[in-house]
Order: sequence, then structure tokens, then C-alpha cells
Amino acid sequence: MTGQQRQSRTARRFRRGMTAGAGLAAAALVLSACGGGSDAGDGGQGSEDAEFLTIATGGSSGVYYQIGATMADMLREELGSDTSVQATGATAENINLLTDGNAELAFAMGDAVVQALEGTGPFEDDAREGLVAIAALYPNTVQLVATTASGIESVEDLAGRNVAVGDVGSGVELNAQMVLGAYDLSYDDINADYLSYAEATDQMANGHIDAAFVTSGVPNPTLTELGTNTDFIVVPIDGDGAETLLTEYDFFSEDVVPGGTYLQEEDVPTVGVTNHLLVGEQLSEDAVYDITATLFDNLDRLHGSHSAAEVITLETVTEGLVVPLHPGAERYFDEQGVL
Repeated sequence: MTGQQRQSRTARRFRRGMTAGAGLAAAALVLSACGGGSDAGDGGQGSEDAEFLTIATGGSSGVYYQIGATMADMLREELGSDTSVQATGATAENINLLTDGNAELAFAMGDAVVQALEGTGPFEDDAREGLVAIAALYPNTVQLVATTASGIESVEDLAGRNVAVGDVGSGVELNAQMVLGAYDLSYDDINADYLSYAEATDQMANGHIDAAFVTSGVPNPTLTELGTNTDFIVVPIDGDGAETLLTEYDFFSEDVVPGGTYLQEEDVPTVGVTNHLLVGEQLSEDAVYDITATLFDNLDRLHGSHSAAEVITLETVTEGLVVPLHPGAERYFDEQGVL
């Protein structure tokens, strides 16, 4: 987080404290901002309302950011929330922001959420407790792409090559490590570059990077852009390596990059990880109920944010979920008859 963002966050918290200590008019404003619900703190969660919401997403060119920006607009318009979207290094950073109280909503991939709970990977010896979700969203598809000029056609072909593995500690990087390991490779076998999607595709177009891991919804905007000036293939993640991933990690599922998504004509097999929309446990049941209702009562608008979001439905809100629902979200979905 930059110094400017810290100052903004401090100002937001100061305003939040002023609101809590103000008179009846301010209290009424807070109630209207979170739907005029009953006493905050129902369900054993926190007491914060939905007046100030920061959504931790991912890189500004990624799918998380696009969907998060639409969510922010919806919450601002429907609840009157002071809502901001924060570009981040994605999952691991988002979980840290959420648990440190510097974000109220956060996108996160299921694999990293499990690592946070277990205190492994980037959270080694620093397990995070109290993670709760609003919903499972959509699968993040592991997309391994390579320039046609590189001659790479399989995961094994990455040995000795320049490979972008995502930002340090991001969900993309975690997936890169796991995929490589499933094929008996590691960072020792490649020249790993820790690059964002935009940086990776720029370097591929310039011939400095041979391949890149991109774990996101399909299509990824930066890969679509890359295809306008650079020939590339989607490398299959299949065979014994894919079977290893599916067997060893509960959060992986079979997935596919459909033919015609980019430059390829045929479907390409791969694996996917369920995305979670996490929420800070400091938010009250009523606040999270209103947030959940805003998002799922307006699914058509959410679907329009990006094609990856089109698969978000009421019926799939718990599929692949690795943490409990926040009581506010649970109450909403129970009312909808989907739990």
C-alpha cells in the first residue's frame, strides 16, 4: 500500500470514528447506508456498518479489478457506501489487507485461502483465522501460454526458458509453483520472472519472455490484447501432471480454455481454482446481508462486468467454498432457498 493510500485509509477510519461518535442524525445516516437493519453485530460478527468499503482486487488490467469495479459502483449506488477499488498483487496481498483491517471485501483464490488457514506457503508460520466469505464466485482458469516462436508445447518444455510466474506471493505464482511441481520441475529449472499480466505480455511481445502463467477468468484481457500482435499458444495442463494436481489439492478441478478464446481453434485442457469473495468479520450481519443482497439481486449487472462473471449464480455460491459463509450472507442465501 502506498503512502497516499495509507493516508486515505487513516482518513477513512477517522471519519468512521467521527460517525460512530456523532449524534442521532449521523446514526440515522449509518443505518440508511446499510439498509436500516437491526442492531449491528447480529450473528456474533463485528459491529461495523457498510458505510466505508474497500474492495481488494488484483492488477488493474485483470478480471478481479474489472468485476470489483462494477461491485463498487453497485454498492455505492444501492447502499450509499463510500466504496473504493484497490489494485493489488491479488490473493495473498488481499488476504493480508482483509485480516489487517485495511479492506472490507477481497477477491481470493481457494488454494491461497487454504494456505492462509494452514499457515503454509506465503503464510508460513502466520496462519490467518476468522476468514469468512460472501460467496464462491467463478473458477479461475490456469492459463499457461507460450509464444509460438518459442517452440514450447508442453509444461516440460519450460525447462531452461524465461517464464513469467506472476507477482510475488500472488495466487498466480502459487499456481505456477504447484503446476511445475506436478511435472517434476521447480524454479531451479526455469528462469522465473515475477511479472504482472501486463508486464508479462509486454515482455512476450518483445521476445524477452517465452511463456507466462495467467490464472484468471476466461478470457483474460491482456492475453486478448497480446493476440493482436503476437502469435501464442495455450499450453495444455493434462496427463499425469494434471492428475497429480487433482489428487493432491482439493481446490483444483478439471477445466478447459474453450476453442476460439484466443488464437487456438480447439479446447485446451487445464485446471481451475474457485474464486472466493471474502469479507471482513468485523462487518455486522446486517451490513453483509445488504452487501450480499445488492450483488445477487442485481446479477445481470454483475454478469455484465466481464464474461468470467457470467457463471456466478445463486445455485453455485457454496461450490468449492473452503471457508464458512458470513452470517449475513448465509441469512440472505437461506432466504433465497439455496442453502
